Amino acid sequence: MSSPPAVSVLVVDDQRPFRLAVRAVLRRAAGFVLAGEAETGEDALTAAAELHPDLVLMDVNLPGIDGVVAGARIREDAPDTVVVLCSTYGRTDLPAAVAASGLDYLCKEDLAPSVLREIWSRRTTPSEPPR
Repeated sequence: MSSPPAVSVLVVDDQRPFRLAVRAVLRRAAGFVLAGEAETGEDALTAAAELHPDLVLMDVNLPGIDGVVAGARIREDAPDTVVVLCSTYGRTDLPAAVAASGLDYLCKEDLAPSVLREIWSRRTTPSEPPR
């Protein structure tokens, strides 16, 4: 039996240290691969359209189009793409736009291989039978 295809991840953050941290986490997360990176909301839209990632980890505060708007647009264009907003905010301190977006949220300090697996296991894809 062959293993399922790797989950391709697009990382969107204007801070290089966080992008490097995500790379390190992805190297330790079996079944996840880096599809690409972007630094702005506009670049994220272009990268998502070109790369067709399965999962997008998107910073909330980006130059230009913010992560909430860019994430919503990515979901409109590719409804099966899982978009997770990331920031340093605790859940109780989230800006209203993040809470109202309907997108998943992850505090950056909680990023770990096990968290990525948990996020991915929660997704709902109509083409997959219920387990």
